[in-house]
Amino acid sequence: MIQDLKDTHQKALKVNIDAKRYGTFAEIGAGQETARWFFRVGGAAGTIAKSISAYDMTFSDAIYGTCARYVSEQRLVTMLDHEYQLLMERLSEKRGTTTSFFVFANTVSAASYRGGGDCHGWLGVRFQRMPMSEPSEIYLHVRMLDRQNLQQQEALGIVGVNLLYGAFYYNENPNLLIESLLDGLSTERIEVDLIRFGGDDFAHLDNRLINLQLVKNGMTGAVIFSPDGDVLQAADHIYKKNILIERGNFRPVTKVNLDMMEAAHQQFLLENPAASASIIEIMEITLHNLLNSGQVDSDDFLARVDILAALGKTVMISNFAEFHRLGAYLSRNTKERIAIVLGVGLLQEIFNEKYYRDLEGGILESFGRLFKNDLKLYIYPALNEENGDSITASNLQVADNLRLLYEHLYENGYLLPLENNEPNSVTFSSREVANRIEAHDTTWESLVTPEVADMIKKRQVFGYRKP
Repeated sequence: MIQDLKDTHQKALKVNIDAKRYGTFAEIGAGQETARWFFRVGGAAGTIAKSISAYDMTFSDAIYGTCARYVSEQRLVTMLDHEYQLLMERLSEKRGTTTSFFVFANTVSAASYRGGGDCHGWLGVRFQRMPMSEPSEIYLHVRMLDRQNLQQQEALGIVGVNLLYGAFYYNENPNLLIESLLDGLSTERIEVDLIRFGGDDFAHLDNRLINLQLVKNGMTGAVIFSPDGDVLQAADHIYKKNILIERGNFRPVTKVNLDMMEAAHQQFLLENPAASASIIEIMEITLHNLLNSGQVDSDDFLARVDILAALGKTVMISNFAEFHRLGAYLSRNTKERIAIVLGVGLLQEIFNEKYYRDLEGGILESFGRLFKNDLKLYIYPALNEENGDSITASNLQVADNLRLLYEHLYENGYLLPLENNEPNSVTFSSREVANRIEAHDTTWESLVTPEVADMIKKRQVFGYRKP
């Protein structure tokens, strides 16, 4: 059994005295901080075949080829490809039968004396679990939250050691590997917002489940999945894009959910006619909304994401209970327009002051943060079940002491009413549809699209069972 180490010095030393591990370190952008750990603890001659740091762009391009962005997943993969090929060409015949080769690489943009810029980086390892085996790989994207360059370098080196140690000794337990990435650190210093496992050894893993673990562990606030099931790096995907985002539990996604986004899209184009090519629609599920019977069910989670993906939707899983935190996250990654799509019932909840007791400025502070970057709320109507009237953003009743605040936001265009095309089902939530499914009430099928109904039946999810 592998000893569960937490200390960076001990981890680096254990790798160094492991006779079968041998490889290359290639680090760009914040010093050779990971390689330095293996040199400083002693025994590095038994671990390091080569250490390289091509800082100058001309040298870097000469070795790895040109690229559009030097701090990118593409650059990381190119570095790993190049160095691993060299390693195998030069050493495989000599010691391949007894050695598990590896290449560690990173490309990083750290704090500089000029200041400014996003401090982030890509780290990756390609490695053989056993001598002569096909390699597997693990990639990370991190955000460095320390203010000083020296502290960022230190944190980066620790993450690198943790990644290598985890790849070598925790590869059969991905959840433990993920948890170990911040050994010796905290989420106040490093955010891990993407992890990707690849290769035959990890073929059984679904990277969406793996990245969900990052949110559950508090290592990042959100992860994003593309319609084709890929894990996306937020800054790359939504950079310079206009964002429409709808929050829900989507268990299942209903006609109303889809109509909300369609109505929001139409409204957005009315306000911004030239934005059609740069709008990204995101369906957001909070971690709380993923809970089923008190815990996250993997099959249930994948069913929701797969159905949304089949409809061509990008999905975000977040731990942002408060809307102002969601707004801050999106604003950090794009400077274009952002609109959050929600039902009028949820808007009424937002105006409940009990949710803001932890903020010194209460509800005013929350709304100040939410709307400071020209963000808007698009409000989808509901039916008053007592009299059949429509409840909209224009006639919603809030507490008397918040009435003037509500009117201010409405009159200044922060709250915009939407039209609906599903008046007969507008009162039915995803939970109510799921209850009908579990109760074998076939009327649920009229509340979702035929495509969604077929997928629910085929996969037998959300309580559906064949008659």
